[in-house]
Amino acid sequence: MSNAKALPLLEPEGPDVVAPCCPPLSERPFTAEEAERTARMFKALGDPVRLRLFSAVASHEGGEACVCDISDVGVSQPTVSHHLKKLKEAGLLTSERRGTWVYYRVEPSVVAAMGQLLAVR
Repeated sequence: MSNAKALPLLEPEGPDVVAPCCPPLSERPFTAEEAERTARMFKALGDPVRLRLFSAVASHEGGEACVCDISDVGVSQPTVSHHLKKLKEAGLLTSERRGTWVYYRVEPSVVAAMGQLLAVR
C-alpha cells in the first residue's frame, strides 16, 4: 500500500507565462496592445537564425531541447543565447535551467493562438 498522495495540477503562473496573443484576423480589428504583442512574436520569427532555433526546439525529440543540442546554426554561442532570449521574450519559448544547461520548450498555447490568428474563416 502506498502513502503517496496525488497533488492537484495548478495552472502555470509567473513572468514566463504568456497569454495567447489575439483573436483571428477575420474576427475583428486588433487593439493597439494586441497588434504590439502579435508583431513582437512575428518579428522574433522574422530572423532566419531565430526561425532555425525555434524549429530545432519544436522538432526536437520530447518537445524540448538543451541549448547544447541546438547551437549548431552557424553563429557563435553568445549569439545563439541572444536569439533564444529574444524568442523567449516574445513568448514563443519557455526555459528551465537544469544544472549547468538550459532546456527550451515551445510555448504551445501561443503557437496555437498564432495558428488561429492566421486561420481565415
